[in-house]
Amino acid sequence: MHPFLSRIQATLRPRLCAAALLALAGAAPAHAWWDGAWAQRQAITIDPAAAGATMAGPVGAAPVLVRLHDGNFNFKAAKPDLGDLRFVAGDDKTPLAYHVEKFEPLLDDALIWVNVPAVAPGAKTTVWMYYGNSDAKAVRADDPKGTYDSDTVLAYHFSEHGAPATDATGNNNALNAGVAADNTLIGSGLKLDGRSVVNLPVSPSLAWAAGAPMTWSAWVKPAAPAPGAILFSRRDGANALVIGADNGAPYVEITAGGAPLRSAAGAALPPNTWHHLAVTSGGGKIILYVDGGSYATRDGALPALNSSAQIGAVTGGLVGELDELEIAKVARPAAFILLAAVGEGGGDAAEKLLTFGAPEQPTNWLSWLKTGYFGIIISSLTVDGWVVIGILMVMAAISWFVMINKVSYLNSISRGNSIFMKEWEHIARDLTVLDHGSEEKAKSLGGRVDAKGEKALRRSPIYRIYRIGAREIRHRLLADRSENLSARSIQAIRASLDGGIVRESQKLNRMIVLLTIAISGGPFLGLLGTVVGVMITFAAVAAAGEVNVNAIAPGIAAALLATVAGLAVAIPALFGYNYIVTRIKDSTSDMHVFIDEFVTKMAEHYSEPAARGRGITRAPFAPSE
Repeated sequence: MHPFLSRIQATLRPRLCAAALLALAGAAPAHAWWDGAWAQRQAITIDPAAAGATMAGPVGAAPVLVRLHDGNFNFKAAKPDLGDLRFVAGDDKTPLAYHVEKFEPLLDDALIWVNVPAVAPGAKTTVWMYYGNSDAKAVRADDPKGTYDSDTVLAYHFSEHGAPATDATGNNNALNAGVAADNTLIGSGLKLDGRSVVNLPVSPSLAWAAGAPMTWSAWVKPAAPAPGAILFSRRDGANALVIGADNGAPYVEITAGGAPLRSAAGAALPPNTWHHLAVTSGGGKIILYVDGGSYATRDGALPALNSSAQIGAVTGGLVGELDELEIAKVARPAAFILLAAVGEGGGDAAEKLLTFGAPEQPTNWLSWLKTGYFGIIISSLTVDGWVVIGILMVMAAISWFVMINKVSYLNSISRGNSIFMKEWEHIARDLTVLDHGSEEKAKSLGGRVDAKGEKALRRSPIYRIYRIGAREIRHRLLADRSENLSARSIQAIRASLDGGIVRESQKLNRMIVLLTIAISGGPFLGLLGTVVGVMITFAAVAAAGEVNVNAIAPGIAAALLATVAGLAVAIPALFGYNYIVTRIKDSTSDMHVFIDEFVTKMAEHYSEPAARGRGITRAPFAPSE
């Protein structure tokens, strides 16, 4: 390597290494990226304290309602059907079950239930929401049953219109359809007219033994208060469970063996407003919750019930609306009910409970290649574009191979020439080593280099030219049978040296033509790919019969990628070619200088005046026998 380049390399190497380390450190995301095929993610933080919800105990796994709108989510960055939407736990490794209850693409509005495995009181829980995967394999992964734990035996969203309510847990679909209510608190709901009922099935999962634990919860919007209005009831012989509102005051009533026990009356609910009601049974107590807080407590246990249950009543039913009915076979903790009341109720408290972080994108280069703008361009490439880019990649590989090979070869030449020229300074003072002694002595520069040094010298083209000159001198002295060389012999030796330099120049310039092909052919091939790609794009637009910028732009961008690839092949090849040609010229010039010096030294040493000046009187070479 040239001394100047060596100094530059020694100066820049530590700085480049430091810059690379800083770049890698900056590229490393704060959290690992779940899957590089997804281009964006957002952190969803569940913080009960921020919403003013004081939870006395752990919540455990719970279905959390995620409301997406254009204020917290960029719907254009996701698939039109939200097929690429995924939720991952805070460890950024564990996918979470979820299902979409409602999605309005025209209004940019979606309601999604996500199973959060552990919500702890007094702490923040993070869930990652991933989207931005344009792959056709990224389809909706709704898992309604997995969204709820095994203790939930019924979950109605009432999103069906004119059909019986479907149980999200897959256990207990309703037996008949109710009257749908649009635009309720959470999507669609059930309209209660006080005269019709929705019947629940009789099933093993809904069979309650005497004293069995149970949780019932729903969102209710009562209309005008009425005495003894029934919201939910279940009767089995002399046993019964009734949940309702008496003149607007919620109540729960259990009947065991014909003896009814009703919870104490409390404050009435304001009409035409949504409220969360929940009833738990367990440990000898019946607790009624309103909006997440304890409303009334009654000693007692759930009676044995294995009959059908009804929402509403044929007579004396509650008038209003109902949404999100859930039944569990365990007594949910107060923290679980409070989380549902705050998170599902909407408004300011729900927004404080669930906060959305800013959209993030992967920062490592490999993920950037797969996603983002570059991913869109790659996915829009046509077959002709791939063919052109494939050819250009082959050309790039060949050009880089030639450049690396040539630079390595020129570096070895430079080292060999440097070693030889140091020894040549000693040989040039007295050329008798060329004609006195064996050919091996001439090869070793009069014994100045050993076998290892001779191996290094063989990489030097100047040394190879020197070997040609030494061999020719010995041959001419033998042919002339003299200790001197005639002018004709010197000219013949000069011609042999010139032939050697031609062959060495051919070695130096071997495969350089491949670089010139990459420099001149790469941009033209890229231009060809771009023109064909643009033609195909406009032909597709003409066939479709309409102009759609969103359809044209990716095709044009993909077509231009071929030109970029052509320039990416040509530009490095151009720089490498100029550098290599300069090094070749320097090496060739060194060979020319050496030949001139060698011939001059040879003429001085073997001419008649030189022989007389040295006082050499030798008999001419004897003819061979």
